Amino acid sequence: MKARSKATLIRGGRLVDPANRVDALRDVLLADGRVSAVNAPGKLDLAAKQLGAEILVARGCVVAPGLIDIHVHLREPGQGYKETIATGTRAAVAGGFTAVCCMPNTIPVNDSAEWTLWMQAPERDALAAVFPVAAATIGSLGETVTDYAQLKDAGAVAVSDDGKPILGDDVMRQCLVQAARVGMPVIQHAEDTRLTGGCSMNAGPLAFRLGLRGYSVEAEAGIVRRDLKLLEELDRKSKATAHLHVAHLSTAAALDEVRRAKKRGLRVTCEVAPHHFTLTDAAVGNYNTHAKMYPPLRAELDREAMIEGLLDGTVDCIATDHAPHAIHEKQEEFDRAPNGILGLETALGLTLRMLHGERGMSLVKTLSMLTSGPAAVMGWKDRGHLAKGARADVAVFAPDASWTYSAENGESRSRNTPFDGWKLPGRLRATVVSGVVTSV
Repeated sequence: MKARSKATLIRGGRLVDPANRVDALRDVLLADGRVSAVNAPGKLDLAAKQLGAEILVARGCVVAPGLIDIHVHLREPGQGYKETIATGTRAAVAGGFTAVCCMPNTIPVNDSAEWTLWMQAPERDALAAVFPVAAATIGSLGETVTDYAQLKDAGAVAVSDDGKPILGDDVMRQCLVQAARVGMPVIQHAEDTRLTGGCSMNAGPLAFRLGLRGYSVEAEAGIVRRDLKLLEELDRKSKATAHLHVAHLSTAAALDEVRRAKKRGLRVTCEVAPHHFTLTDAAVGNYNTHAKMYPPLRAELDREAMIEGLLDGTVDCIATDHAPHAIHEKQEEFDRAPNGILGLETALGLTLRMLHGERGMSLVKTLSMLTSGPAAVMGWKDRGHLAKGARADVAVFAPDASWTYSAENGESRSRNTPFDGWKLPGRLRATVVSGVVTSV
């Protein structure tokens, strides 16, 4: 990848800016890390010339706000052999993402201001903007709530014990109350581990045939139901409204709980990962560890429910749950192999293919799931759109140009993906992060 930073005129592209309801031919002028102007083709040439702007020709391409992923695992500190902040953000930029939120299940767990600051230090060589999600409890042990005000001051944008659900009612209640006081969402990994011990894939006929313990739908839906009950109780009592965000929803039952809660006016949001609206547990096949993740791939009815949730607006955004693992780790027996797959470099293509191409979702709505949707969940006003004054974060891609994903040639340090060799639409032409243009 090659990067350059100066004023840039993105000329001749189809601007698709969901937040501002724009889908039209527009030129976009970027300067000083911000969107300087947006206008009809040719109208910004003089201003660009006065700024000495470089020209990025986008004819035949979509010009979209930079994609935002609110759920990634960058593995630093502690597991740099899987991924680093540098390599993870290279993968992000290669996928059109300009901002990522990294989860705290690092070694050590990010439960302090010191580690939160460390993740954002220039020495990490991040190409995309990195926003740490700090641990909701010390050590992510689900017992003692961390100092949310201190973590927010250090740059944390949310709290979560992702990978380790907060099971105790009193602890979860404390998390919601404390997070509401400082204005951060609580991101919950919805899994009742009392029901999933020893489980390695979705409960169903295939798990039975393979002799594997199955992870039930209720293990996810039950935690979502409990959390929403706590949220509703607090909503009635507290002046500060708590914000619950449910990570990587995978079941129709859990989605229905969220849908009903939204209708009751509760402040709950949720995300779905591309693999959960693309694949089913059939992808496990003959113990394929590249199809092993938590929550697991589900049945077809659940996959269809995720798509319906995206179509009807119940789902707020798409997030990848990018989870790199070393080759030798995924070569273990299925039960022992770690959970997780890569996601940053395939998310745009899978979303375009499955939602826009196969289900007819408008391009504006499709891209909202990767731009304005996640920005709204996080409460970001200057990201996820391309109005004047917004961050100069842009993804330029050719919607009709297909490409084949190669894990071996990817930017991530790891290779664990079930999508290796898939032909996808939306070839990326350039990613712009705070005005820095990266040609792919």
